[in-house]
Amino acid sequence: MSLKHGAIDLGFRMFGATGLHRAAARFTQGLGAILMFHRVRDAASGAFAPNRGLEIAPEFLDRLLARLREKFDIVDMDEALARIAGASASRPFVVLTFDDGYRDTADVALPILSRHEAPFTVYVATGFADRTARMWWVEMEEAIATLDRVRIEAGGLLFDLPAVTVAEKTSAFETLYWRLRAGDESELRRVAAELAAQARIDGADIVDELCLNWAGLRKLAGHPLATIGAHTLTHPMLAKHERDFARREIFESKAIVEREIGRAARHFAYPVGDPGSAGPREFALAREAGFASAVTTRPGMIFPDHADYLTALPRLSVNGNHQNLRSLDILLSGAPFMLMNRGRRLSVA
Repeated sequence: MSLKHGAIDLGFRMFGATGLHRAAARFTQGLGAILMFHRVRDAASGAFAPNRGLEIAPEFLDRLLARLREKFDIVDMDEALARIAGASASRPFVVLTFDDGYRDTADVALPILSRHEAPFTVYVATGFADRTARMWWVEMEEAIATLDRVRIEAGGLLFDLPAVTVAEKTSAFETLYWRLRAGDESELRRVAAELAAQARIDGADIVDELCLNWAGLRKLAGHPLATIGAHTLTHPMLAKHERDFARREIFESKAIVEREIGRAARHFAYPVGDPGSAGPREFALAREAGFASAVTTRPGMIFPDHADYLTALPRLSVNGNHQNLRSLDILLSGAPFMLMNRGRRLSVA
């Protein structure tokens, strides 16, 4: 377990044992929250699953939506913006958002969402829909799952890591992933592609297997509960690139989504979405592009003050490593994020 995950687990145990999050909620919950999902599917076979945090089981989504209905209004993004502007609703809200445009959003999640009459937003990376972009994090996982040893030059260092056991594969993935995430994105993508080539894995096949194409997205867009937003062209960490590159990724993805689905794309999500991937420059570009909202992955609740920062909205990750309703209740109290953000309601710098 990484230090980050260990700290998160410790926080959940502390709030679960003391119940302090319930007492704090009236001060920390704000207007509500935007929830972030990626994949919804049954757990993959095999214990090596470094991207497990990006997926939840269908049964958990079903239970989660039932619990949300007890205390929250589940609203679409446009209604959330109206509530942020008015700040007058009697109950807090949640918005459900799904990143990337996975097939299982339509095949697995949609029937559950429909049963609960829960509106949702899907942020589409256009390069996944038209098969011109790569999912480097999946390439890296599948390559290390296949290889018995990871030998590669990365970030100016030569790595020679055993990868026979689950523990060894997990260590190899974590070692490479976090070192590369902190550096140049082109190097990260090069290493992922080289590992995939060593393992004889085709990155294009991965995207074709996992993601909806435009025909599937147009069908999804026609569902009365669905809103389709943009998520760039190639899913880059925008803040690591020159302004012109970031501008093109934001502006052109909006235009392509609108052309393909035949309706306005009013909402945007920054890929990766942490402070190292999206900051004030990107927030301004999203406004300039005409998006009514844009979401990060900075954790936090929504407060009236966010009315001035609609292209820098926080989200709560519904993490596959914490698939239980007790953790959900703690998250939606807002208490962990008030501690994490040192009492600040906004994280927009």
